[in-house]
Amino acid sequence: ENGFRSCADQVEDAHLREVFRRGAERCEQAADELEALVRARGETPQHGGTVSGALHRGWLNLRTALGSNDNHAVLEECERGEDYAVDQYREALEQPLPPDVRAVVERQYRGAIANHDQVRALRDRYPHAG
Repeated sequence: ENGFRSCADQVEDAHLREVFRRGAERCEQAADELEALVRARGETPQHGGTVSGALHRGWLNLRTALGSNDNHAVLEECERGEDYAVDQYREALEQPLPPDVRAVVERQYRGAIANHDQVRALRDRYPHAG
């Protein structure tokens, strides 16, 4: 979500800005839905750990891409972030999950794949700057 929002704030291309804003909204809704499932089971959603480290590394790459004013470079970094999200969903689906949770994770996994494919298609449309 934060990566998409940062991209939306930094790109000048109006179409990309809207794509990134919609992506951030979808990610926010997915996170809220997962947190609600965790809370419904009497647990507290976790924030941190290895995911935070990976996100931090991604942010460093994203900031570099954003500073380049190169739509292709920004889209490459977004695609890398979506690769990570797809992998995380895939790993979650390898775990035993209650049926209602599995249904949500599977649906969100398909959404993550769609996000990835959209970003990849856009990356292929935008040439490198310079």
